[in-house]
Amino acid sequence: MSETKISPDATAYLRAHTWMAAVGMAAAMGVLWVMDSPHIWTGAVGGLAAIALRGFYARKEELAAIWTLTSTALVGPTGHSVPLASISGVKSMGSYVQVITTDGQKYLIKYQADPAATIAAIERARL
Repeated sequence: MSETKISPDATAYLRAHTWMAAVGMAAAMGVLWVMDSPHIWTGAVGGLAAIALRGFYARKEELAAIWTLTSTALVGPTGHSVPLASISGVKSMGSYVQVITTDGQKYLIKYQADPAATIAAIERARL
């Protein structure tokens, strides 16, 4: 088996941040409502601004995180190698793929356009 690059997807990144912004806006408005603030709408502005700023600054780094799947290991963007024989499970969480090892370590492969295809590739390599 040759190496397979597992890259994050810009559309999945944007979609994840859109959901985070919606939740952040609702949560901030909820907190202000509980505090009986007359300016509940500012929670929506604050929540949106916080996630938009985070998304803007983290985008370059997050989209550069490329994993490499070889015939013997899954190598992370920092060079950390996870032997395929030590992987006990792989599951999806939204656009993320979580890899769990036999010793309980967990790794996230973030912003996948097709998490099921990523899982299938890892499972095929484990065989």
